[in-house]
Amino acid sequence: MIKPTVFVTRVIPAKGLEMVREVCEVILWEDELPPPYDVLRSEAARTDGLLCLLSDRIDAALIQASPNLRVVSQMAVGFDNIDVTAATAAGIPVGHTPGVLTDTTADFAFALLMAAARRTGEGERLVHAGQWRTWGPTLLMGQDVHGATLGIVGMGRIGQAVARRARGFDMRVIYYDEFDVQLPAGISAERSSLEELYAESDFISLHTPLTPNTHHLINATALKQMKPSCVLVNTARGPVVDPKALYAALANGEIAYAALDVTEPEPIPPDDPLLTLDNCLIVPHIASSSIATRTRMAVMSAENLIAGLKGERLPYCANPQVYGT
Repeated sequence: MIKPTVFVTRVIPAKGLEMVREVCEVILWEDELPPPYDVLRSEAARTDGLLCLLSDRIDAALIQASPNLRVVSQMAVGFDNIDVTAATAAGIPVGHTPGVLTDTTADFAFALLMAAARRTGEGERLVHAGQWRTWGPTLLMGQDVHGATLGIVGMGRIGQAVARRARGFDMRVIYYDEFDVQLPAGISAERSSLEELYAESDFISLHTPLTPNTHHLINATALKQMKPSCVLVNTARGPVVDPKALYAALANGEIAYAALDVTEPEPIPPDDPLLTLDNCLIVPHIASSSIATRTRMAVMSAENLIAGLKGERLPYCANPQVYGT
């Protein structure tokens, strides 16, 4: 029996890749960087399935040029890099990995919040530079997390998980969400307007999806409404924050600190002015990067891919309307 051919656009955790190889002939892109678009389009045109990442552009032109393509499986929760409308029109189900990274990402958002509050990045650099001379009563004084006010923008699964963690630090939690969110029992949080959240929060954590309404939601106007002592944390999507406005706010003392897992553009160029600031902590989009979570994401991606190739309903489908239901 001839196996279907699939293109896997990066080396994924071994368990997921082994599942795919048991069922498929695998063309694997082994470079750390994503395949160029012309390579991606060429491979899609001759394969039955794609297993891709957020950094791969799966647009209408690629879909229309891929007559044999039966399924697109993305190893990510989000799928704004995929033209889902074009895929649906072509009868191609699109898989993703919802829910799996909620707690891991919430853990990391809180890690960034605490690292920024207590200036741990600056402290590590100081030690490595040989500049730690003695204990000092004013050395790298940071901000207390316990008892502070945390503003959460986007109160979905991850936002709620962050709110649960804040309870252990006796934080007051306020939140903004454009939808009417019904909070589960055990989460104590007050709904507010964005303006109130900006004005009252000691820490602001972003967990909103990237949409036309949230693109550069955190802009110069928003930043001017925040406390000078405010710490901004972004583990959502880079373009939710206007990087030029953020640089100006940090450089001019309009807010105290930013901690970013995501940037615009991504990866951030080495000459970006944000990298010159001591009060900006930037890490390389690793909020979901625990061994258990990334392995589970790889397995879910493999399950979606294999189901699509077998003509079965994807267990985690971003466009269920492709099935007519």
